[in-house]
Amino acid sequence: MIFINGVNSNEKIDNQATLGLLGTENSLSYRVHEIERHLHSSGSWFEAAGTPTATHFADRIGTVGGAGAFRIDAGDSSAAATWGDWVQLLGSGDTPARTAQTYFDPHEVIIAASERTAIHFIQFGRGASGAAALTAGTYTEFAVDTTDKAGGSILRVQTGRALAGSLLWARCLCPGQNTAWIDLYFGIHEYQG
Repeated sequence: MIFINGVNSNEKIDNQATLGLLGTENSLSYRVHEIERHLHSSGSWFEAAGTPTATHFADRIGTVGGAGAFRIDAGDSSAAATWGDWVQLLGSGDTPARTAQTYFDPHEVIIAASERTAIHFIQFGRGASGAAALTAGTYTEFAVDTTDKAGGSILRVQTGRALAGSLLWARCLCPGQNTAWIDLYFGIHEYQG
């Protein structure tokens, strides 16, 4: 019999206690706990802040005074692929949205309206700026066909986990078009540390 840290190494893994997210990062128990938190956590949805400040860019949906959907606009892609400007979606004061949550990840988007019925490419980035997110690799990208999605369908977005208070940015590109705005709302999952 071999003992590791006082535990019989032959004992089945399902009989072992784990520390979950407090354990060794990227261990099996850490990853299982992270998945469980993601699948069984509450979501919060956001719209543009009615009164934005340096640290506040988003209001929870349905908030009195909220300004409605965020608008991102494509750059001139009629001659070359040009992304539009980054738009800040979350400020450092916007998360946690729920008490005692220390991490979040953007996970869903709904397209409320669009200038064009076409394929759009969207990037979400987490960092000091959109450009910083690209450099650090803390961004995700996805495509949406506004002929099918404008006006209601929820899009699942796969992103990394970020510390509460992290900034979130978005921009889009519409191949072959010079400007092509999209209005969107987005949802996040939040987690305890």
